[in-house]
Amino acid sequence: MKYVSTRGKAPDLNFEEAMLTGLARDGGLYVPEEYPLLSVQQISSFSTKSYEEVAFEIMKPFIGDTFSDDEFKRIIKTAYSGFSHRAKCPMVQLSENHFLLELFHGPTLAFKDVAMQLIGQMFEAALKRRGEKVTIVGATSGDTGSAAMEAFKGLDSVDLFIMYPHGRVSEVQRRQMTTPQETNVHALAVDGDFDTCQALLKDMFNDFDFRDEVRLAGVNSINWARVLAQVVYYFTSAVAIGAPNRKVSFSVPTGNFGDIFAGYVAKKMGLPIDRLIIATNQNDILHRTVKTGNHTKSEVKPSISPSMDIQVSSNFERLIFDLYQRDGSKVTELFDALKNDGTFTLSNEANKQLINEFDSGCCSDIETIQAIEKYHRSMGEILCPHSAIGVSVSEDQMGKSPMITLATAHPAKFPDAVQKACGVIPDLPSHMADLYDRDERMTRVPGDLNALEAIIRKGIK
Repeated sequence: MKYVSTRGKAPDLNFEEAMLTGLARDGGLYVPEEYPLLSVQQISSFSTKSYEEVAFEIMKPFIGDTFSDDEFKRIIKTAYSGFSHRAKCPMVQLSENHFLLELFHGPTLAFKDVAMQLIGQMFEAALKRRGEKVTIVGATSGDTGSAAMEAFKGLDSVDLFIMYPHGRVSEVQRRQMTTPQETNVHALAVDGDFDTCQALLKDMFNDFDFRDEVRLAGVNSINWARVLAQVVYYFTSAVAIGAPNRKVSFSVPTGNFGDIFAGYVAKKMGLPIDRLIIATNQNDILHRTVKTGNHTKSEVKPSISPSMDIQVSSNFERLIFDLYQRDGSKVTELFDALKNDGTFTLSNEANKQLINEFDSGCCSDIETIQAIEKYHRSMGEILCPHSAIGVSVSEDQMGKSPMITLATAHPAKFPDAVQKACGVIPDLPSHMADLYDRDERMTRVPGDLNALEAIIRKGIK
């Protein structure tokens, strides 16, 4: 399968090339040239298969001959061997027609592990075969960074640098990034917000001299492999409650649009999804876009759900590409306007398609706290703030089809918010119990591209 850029001017790549490249050289994001359609019979068969087996069947059409079948099965098995739950992504029932998909049973307690553990194994296998080494730089609003460090720490073929907004992540999230002692991973505390980090990352990829000098690669959700790995749990969860024989809806706490775009891909592949609900916090640019057709940045407002404190959602570009019939020049025009003017407006046809595919809702900090308190009081379920937003928004949009809300992080990653809401301080799992006692190691970085590139050059082994 070939991969094409959303801007339409970069060379088409195979899966391995797209995975190792990250951002396309024209500034776009890679997407598959087509989405394979699974049969009803194939989807039905997932009900009797393990998570790993389903992952193989879902992803195999996308990877081509990058890995042999046996090699790819070994990669998948290794990637998920460290998850604490045998089902990898289990569900709990919240009400008669509402289910919570727990995506936090990986080593860093967030949904990012589901993809990142797999990507780490795929990178290692591909780079060893090629005899190459890369420099991976990522931007995180909280969870991607720790997941990437866990996946890539100690690997000889990778130097990893993770940017996070200084003072805008939870203490647990920060310590997960600053306490690894392996010398090939580096935590960079950037002055600014997540959008600052993400803009620096894109500017770095567009600095071709630097990009080629350090063999730059990316593992943010700009990397197609990240999105692909997340498609799997849409299928496993939906089949568990009756798909493909009935439609299922999903409520997805949404920041950078990667996780919910994976749901869109699952639907394109034949999963009978009724509604995909974009659940945002007070940084509600995506909710406003669905309601008005106007995509306008505003100031990032700090919240108790920091992983969603985003105004520029990178993966939204992948959807815009489809909404405009894969016209790369139109995508370039719109996102140049967003960068230069802070706004663009969807055409009537594109807006019509958007609201046909997605619903949306937003949730304030107060409403988030109320949701955490409500579910703890009524059923003893402790939600992280991001998961609580997904649950709260879904309550207003329940229909005839069963609803699955994605629980994107363990509540112990956000103890202050949880304690404020329900009086409980959730315990960290045993493998992380000494997190607050570990030595921290980080570098403070101004929001400046030249300064950032100098630090990366110095840190490469």
